[in-house]
Amino acid sequence: MSTISIKTAGLGGAPSTHLARPALAVIAALFCGYLAVGVPLPVIPLFVHDKLGFSNVIVGFVIGIQFLATVATRGYAGRVTDQQGGKKAALQGAAFSALGGLLYWAAASPSLSPAFGLALIVVGRLATGLGESQFVTGCVSWSIASVGSQRAGMSMSWTGIAMFAALAIGAPVGMSLYQNFGITFAISACIAAPLLAMLIASGATSYASPAGARLPFYRVIGQIWREGMGLMLQGVGLSGLTAFATLYFSARGWGHAGLVMTAFGIGYIFVRVTLGSLPDRIGGYRVALWSFAVEAIGQAMLWGAQHEVMALSGALVSGLGCALIFPALGVEALKRVLPANRGSAMGAFVAFLDIAYGIAGPAAGFAAGHFGYASVYLLGATAAVLGALLILLRHSASN
Repeated sequence: MSTISIKTAGLGGAPSTHLARPALAVIAALFCGYLAVGVPLPVIPLFVHDKLGFSNVIVGFVIGIQFLATVATRGYAGRVTDQQGGKKAALQGAAFSALGGLLYWAAASPSLSPAFGLALIVVGRLATGLGESQFVTGCVSWSIASVGSQRAGMSMSWTGIAMFAALAIGAPVGMSLYQNFGITFAISACIAAPLLAMLIASGATSYASPAGARLPFYRVIGQIWREGMGLMLQGVGLSGLTAFATLYFSARGWGHAGLVMTAFGIGYIFVRVTLGSLPDRIGGYRVALWSFAVEAIGQAMLWGAQHEVMALSGALVSGLGCALIFPALGVEALKRVLPANRGSAMGAFVAFLDIAYGIAGPAAGFAAGHFGYASVYLLGATAAVLGALLILLRHSASN
């Protein structure tokens, strides 16, 4: 890994040399650890509904409880990151994720009653939510520390690729393991993945967190909430794709719904790989503004699609637009806090995306039920336009 000659003072005044690219070990650890989020996505609902015999309402509760745990502990994850470093938060988060996997594994025991099995699953989801909160906040901040704030946008682009890839690979792998080998084998991957992440992370360099005054979490939120709101509006379109694309394609009689996230992913990863440093070079607000415009076009294409090819093209364009909104607004959010509060800032920033996924799903479901599945993407296009307007207002106020 090549380095550059910039040195900054970390905790205790010790200088740290920044890398020219995000630390590979951090990105690899993030990918492995985030598999613990992707692998159980299709497995837990099937297990709770088909094996334990609970209703769809209970399935929704079990899935949503991890989201609540993640949001509720973002502040704690930020404090650990700021006070003890991203590496510490990542290792601690991976340990909680492995604990969640162990609880899933215990819940699969045929000797347990359905009620006790469900209770173990719920506790496992809470542990995994706490783990995800610390692990992601720690790794994102750790990666930024490895390259310095001047390359924060590039760093967030690469951490985003690792997380998206873990979801894209983890979900089908989990489904395949479940169908071919059963619940116990599938859940074993939820234990092995974070343990592998801990192994990788434990041998990686721990880049020092900046010293300085640390603000309460609520004050950090007060400084970055506008950027967070922009991120939340971006999440509406992606939420609609993940939740309703299959039903939308089925209602239209189109047979390639499985390619929707593939098309989105191609656009998303292409932009992040080729233009990931753009927010660092020309400014986050400019990149976010154009990104929202492209996302709005993609969502509008999905809304108005009369043919399957147009719908898949809309998914591709949506991926092109969504790709840089997180790093673009993340760069601007980091500018609004003192260096010693970057971990808390990233924790608060990502929490807005958690909230988006929690709100957008029910909102899109309401729209689909009353106005048809296409309206989900009109909602996504509207949110993207509102995001662009928010950025215009924020950028104007900053000048």
